Amino acid sequence: MRKFKFASVFILSVLGSSFAQNDKKNISEVWVSDLGNGSYKNPVLYADYSDPDVCRVGKDYYMTASSFNCIPGLPILYSNDMVNWELVNYALPKQPPFEVYNKIQHGNGVWAPCIRYYKGEFYIFYPDPDFGIYMIKTKDPRGKWSEPVLVKADKGIIDPAPFWDEDGKAYLGYALAGSRAGSKSVLMICSMSEDATAAYDDDKILFDGHEKHQTVEGPKLYKRNGYYYVFAPAGGVATGWQLILRSKNIFGPYEEKVVLEQGKTNINGPHQGAWVDTVTGEDWFLHFQDQGAYGRVVHLNPMSWKDNWPVMGVDYDKNGIGEPVSTYKKPNVGAQYPIVTPPESDEFNEPYQGLQWQWHANKQLVWGYPSTGMGYYRMNCITKPDNYVSLWQVPNILAQKFPANEFTATAKFDFKPNFDNEEFGFLIMGRSYSYIAVKQIKGKLKLVQAIGDKADKGKAEISTEIADLTSGSLYFRVKVENGAKCQFYYSYDNKKFMKAGAEFKASEGTWIGAKMGFVALREGKINNAGYVNVDWFRVTKD
Repeated sequence: MRKFKFASVFILSVLGSSFAQNDKKNISEVWVSDLGNGSYKNPVLYADYSDPDVCRVGKDYYMTASSFNCIPGLPILYSNDMVNWELVNYALPKQPPFEVYNKIQHGNGVWAPCIRYYKGEFYIFYPDPDFGIYMIKTKDPRGKWSEPVLVKADKGIIDPAPFWDEDGKAYLGYALAGSRAGSKSVLMICSMSEDATAAYDDDKILFDGHEKHQTVEGPKLYKRNGYYYVFAPAGGVATGWQLILRSKNIFGPYEEKVVLEQGKTNINGPHQGAWVDTVTGEDWFLHFQDQGAYGRVVHLNPMSWKDNWPVMGVDYDKNGIGEPVSTYKKPNVGAQYPIVTPPESDEFNEPYQGLQWQWHANKQLVWGYPSTGMGYYRMNCITKPDNYVSLWQVPNILAQKFPANEFTATAKFDFKPNFDNEEFGFLIMGRSYSYIAVKQIKGKLKLVQAIGDKADKGKAEISTEIADLTSGSLYFRVKVENGAKCQFYYSYDNKKFMKAGAEFKASEGTWIGAKMGFVALREGKINNAGYVNVDWFRVTKD
C-alpha cells in the first residue's frame, strides 16, 4: 500500500452470518460497466449508492454508502478493480435508537459515511443528523460489525472524516447540516481518541465556504508528501463541483482549488467520493452523480498529481479543471478479474433475505421471512397505520434500488387473503408512487392501481379498480423506460401480459432514488392475517 493516510470512517455493526453468505457471482442483464475490452463505462454502479466512500487493503476494495432510513443499512460492496462491484454485506442490521427507527423516518438515519482501515481493523463512521456521529468496526468486513458507538453526540453534525496521523494523534473532521444545526457551508475538526471511541470538545473551524463554495460538506482527510488534504464537495448535490484544500498543518490555513466540474459533459454535480490507489501506483476517484428518480449513481474517474494538486477526470476544455469521463480504460490493478454486479433477481430459494432487499424501517419479525427449502418469501398482510393516508406512512415495504436506466421487473406470487381489504402490492416507491395490487373486496379478488401523488406532502392515495381476477396466483410486471417512465402489467401464465393502469413517472424519495418491491397490507386488527408467497423476482432487459 502506498504511504498516504486516509481519513477514518465509522463502520456499523452487521450480522455477517445472515448477510454475507452468498458467494454466487451475479451478472446483470441490464447494466454492466465493464465493456470487456479493457475499458469501462460510467456509471460503474447504475444504482443509488449515495455518498460512496472506499478504502483499499492490499488488492481488496471495500465501499460503503448512505442508507438513510433503509434497513439493513450501510451496504458493504467489494471489488478488485473498482469497476466490477458485488454487494457482500451490510454493516448495520438494525438502526439505533430502535424506538425511533422502528418507525418510518424518511430521509433520516445514516447519512454520508466514511470507511477506513487502521491497525488491522476496518472502521465505519456514520452520521445521524439528529443524534450525532457513530462508529462501528470489524476485522472482517464480510462478517459481523461491532455495535454502534456514539462518539460525538450533537444535532446537525454530519459527514464524518476520521484521520490518524503518523504521530498516532487522531482527528475527526465533519460538516454541518443547515436543516438541524441552523448553519452550514463550513468544515470543522476536533481531536479524537486513537481507538475512535470518543471525539473531544476542542472543535475548530477548518474551512469557511460561504463566499465561494456554498454548501461545502462531505470532507475526507488525507496526507501525501507532507501536505494535509481535504477533499470536499461544494455547490450542491446536483449542481456542484469537487473542491480540494491543502495545508502543511492539519488545522490550516488551507489553499483551495476546484479540480472536477461538469463542464460541457452531461454528468452533473461530480463530487463527494473517495480517493483510492492501485497496487501498481495509479490514483482514482469514485464519486456520485444525482440522477433524480434513479438516485445517486457511482462514477469512476482517473486521477493524477501535478504540483502536489490532484487532477481528476479529463480537462476537455483546457480551463485547468477536470471533467468526468463517460468511458475510459480500466484501472491497472496488476491482474484481470471477472465481471460481477450487485444482485437484482431473486428466486427466493435461500433461507435468508437476499442482499438486494431493504425495509423502510427496522424490520419487525411478522413483516416477512424466507422459507427453508420451499422456494418462496412469505409476506404477511400488516395492519395499515391509524388514520392511513398513503404508503408514505408505511414501514413494511420490502424494496430494492433501480439497477439501470431501462429494465423490466417481473414477480410471480400466490396471494392468500383471509379477510376483505387485504392486499398485496407490486410497487414503485418515491415521494410520488404507484402500485398495482390484488385485493379482496367483498369476498372477491380485484386488480387495483393505487397512486400516491406527492405523498410526501400529505396528499391522500387514490385507488382504482382495474379488473376482476379469477386467481390470486399471478405475475406482476413493471417496465421502466428511459426517463423513469413506468408501466405495470399482469398475467396469469407469464406469457400473455395485460396493461394494468396508467403509465406514470417514478420519482425519488427523500435523499434516495425510487425503489421497486412489495407491500402487503390489511385494514383492522385481526389474529390471522392473510399472506403472500413470492415465488421469484426477475430483472431482465425485456
